[in-house]
Amino acid sequence: MAYQSAKPKENAAFQKLKADISAGTPGCVYIFYGEEAYLREYYLGELRKKLIPAGFEEFNYHRLEGRELTVQALAEMAEAMPMMTERTLIQVSDFDIFKLNEDQRERLIAFLEDVPPYCCVVFSYDTLEYKPNRTMKKLCKALSDRAETVEFRQADSSDLTAWIARRFRALGKEIDRQTAEYLIFLCGPLMTGLVPEIAKVGAYAKGKTVTQKDIDAVADPVLSAEVFKLSDAVLAGSYDQAARILGDLLKMQTEPILILGMLGAQLRRIYTARLALDSGKDKYWLMSLWGYKSDYPVRMLLSAAKKATVQWCAGAVKECQVLDRRMKSEKGIDSAGELKLLLVRLGAQRR
Repeated sequence: MAYQSAKPKENAAFQKLKADISAGTPGCVYIFYGEEAYLREYYLGELRKKLIPAGFEEFNYHRLEGRELTVQALAEMAEAMPMMTERTLIQVSDFDIFKLNEDQRERLIAFLEDVPPYCCVVFSYDTLEYKPNRTMKKLCKALSDRAETVEFRQADSSDLTAWIARRFRALGKEIDRQTAEYLIFLCGPLMTGLVPEIAKVGAYAKGKTVTQKDIDAVADPVLSAEVFKLSDAVLAGSYDQAARILGDLLKMQTEPILILGMLGAQLRRIYTARLALDSGKDKYWLMSLWGYKSDYPVRMLLSAAKKATVQWCAGAVKECQVLDRRMKSEKGIDSAGELKLLLVRLGAQRR
């Protein structure tokens, strides 16, 4: 589903970054990575505002692309003294430091150990995954000793709904918590994706308060939300609706194997929700099992599970597994056609 994540751990480095920016004491080397690009870019902007006076960006703020970058070029840039301010800021984008040759690695280690105190270097990862190679112990130690590694994660449920409410208030609109949670479910939990959807919904909504109908009218659902609606249509015995949803996904050139994989995963979650109902377990058990940050998607799962028996759920999961193996092993299989037949079978077996 769109709205889930592993159970969050304390993000001490992120909290320290916020505290350092607030106090005006940023460090010399940072590594920024993580799936929440909105927060990553926001705090890069906050560093710029804190370190570089307006009008002096050309002299004190430098952006380097990592693909063709050498450590020598980075070191030379870092040696440039600040102008009309105390610090300079260098943003290095997608520099694959763990694929450097031995000479460049040694130079990088030496650079990290001697970054000028007036310089702040941020290694920022967007299109490239930041994945430390623990076999490079010397480099890893230098990074651990000299750099603040900050992961930008999905916001917690309460923080995210509060942020959504603030964004809508800036547009002159109000949104209650349940409607905000529906927006997260439909459009995903990443701020980067929510920003344009909030703008669209805010412009469309005629009343002061945003409603679910406003969201449905203009928001673009993420794939996992569409697959949830697909499974819900099957459980409701509405093959026509299920076929329409599948047809729309196929028209958008979504790969059938991807749709099947997500449908199978959703049916497994419904299966566990049915087992929870039958064994007397509550929503908190499901939240822990699947790592949900909010009970909103759990309530939807439990509602879906009430429409099916445990036997149907088990059979549906097995059918998805069988078709998945066939799609991956049989040549010339009509994957889209097989998906449609699967929906027919699941609907016919529903009790």
